[in-house]
Amino acid sequence: MKKAIGLFLVLTMSVSMMVGCGSKTSNDTAKSDTEASSTEESASTGGTSSDIKVGVIYIGDENEGYTEAHMKGIDEMKEALGLSDAQVVEKTNIPEDETCYDAAIDLAEQGCNIIFGNSFGFEDYMLQAAGEYPEIQFCHATGYQAAGSGLTNMHNYFTAVYQSRYVSGVVAGLKLNEMIEKGTITADQAKMGYVGAYPYAEVISGYTSFYLGVKSVCPSATMEVQYTNSWSNMSLEKETAEALIADGCVLISQHADTTGAATACEAKGVPMVGYNVDMTSTAPNSALTSASINWGPYYTYAVKSVIDGTAIDTDWSKGYESGADCITPLNEKAVAAGTADKVKEVEDALKAGTLNVFDTSTFTINGSSIEDLIKSDEANFGKYAAYVSDGFFHESVVSSAPSFDLKIDGIKELTAN
Repeated sequence: MKKAIGLFLVLTMSVSMMVGCGSKTSNDTAKSDTEASSTEESASTGGTSSDIKVGVIYIGDENEGYTEAHMKGIDEMKEALGLSDAQVVEKTNIPEDETCYDAAIDLAEQGCNIIFGNSFGFEDYMLQAAGEYPEIQFCHATGYQAAGSGLTNMHNYFTAVYQSRYVSGVVAGLKLNEMIEKGTITADQAKMGYVGAYPYAEVISGYTSFYLGVKSVCPSATMEVQYTNSWSNMSLEKETAEALIADGCVLISQHADTTGAATACEAKGVPMVGYNVDMTSTAPNSALTSASINWGPYYTYAVKSVIDGTAIDTDWSKGYESGADCITPLNEKAVAAGTADKVKEVEDALKAGTLNVFDTSTFTINGSSIEDLIKSDEANFGKYAAYVSDGFFHESVVSSAPSFDLKIDGIKELTAN
């Protein structure tokens, strides 16, 4: 769907988010309201910002958390830049096949100056369209091929979502500590379950950063990961969470797009951390928070670049320092005491750049550091040399898409279904 698959084949429920608002319903929607107010000159559009037209291709619609987040980012961009609804054409529920190419061509023919695609499987089709329309900017979320495509109008974007995963892990770790202190569990029973979509780098990066956040406050924690092989399957995500709980997991998190896991946790009385959206409406007693993304900063940056006639980064990835990542509001009914203060401390460190999520001193692989493995086992680990320096793994720096696919100690990855 929309995430990445490996180091070089890299690679990320409709309820409330922290960012934006709005609802879309049609497969091809162009709305007219108030006309754009900005009058900045634009070399790309040949006039003012009121001349620009933006196209967006979505894998889902407002009923699916991942796409809903992108929609809210587009709304934030429109408000920030003064674009009218009529200047944005959105195509929803587009599958990862030739339909995406057709959608991109249609948007180009409608006069769009910049076209976004939000799903990993869209990339080949957007590359094809970009080659045919060199005067139009094409921006693809979660992909990895723009830099090597030779196309100056093709771009990849993602966020440093591993940062919000880490912060949500701190929330989870504090909850485990509370359970240990209350005698609900012992320290050696602090085993978490993680509902993963696919064994891709994005998912591995995500569950690892979550785990490292947990471990930063609860050193005895361990984790099991089980895959659904689907981005959005509510019943399967619910069943997977139930299986993890039955296997002794006392807290659940997820990298999947529905409220299935939250439903299971609420029924079983097990605390959980969600993804994309606030899960408290589904799990008012169990949901602690969710790792989330604010796509608004990127959409605003990219569209403004076209308006201003300036270049768009081939690979773009920002995090807390740019407001591109966050966690949803803490559920005060469920989180441990002192969580808000600790979250602020961690978020401030991320913004300041004094905290590196993938600090290599905080994890091992089969008992060895990644630095030692790079030196001693070049055949298997030499490829990571480009990512590891200054004591940490530089995620989303070599490319915007996640690259961390190391299997670290303390996490058991169960066989995919």
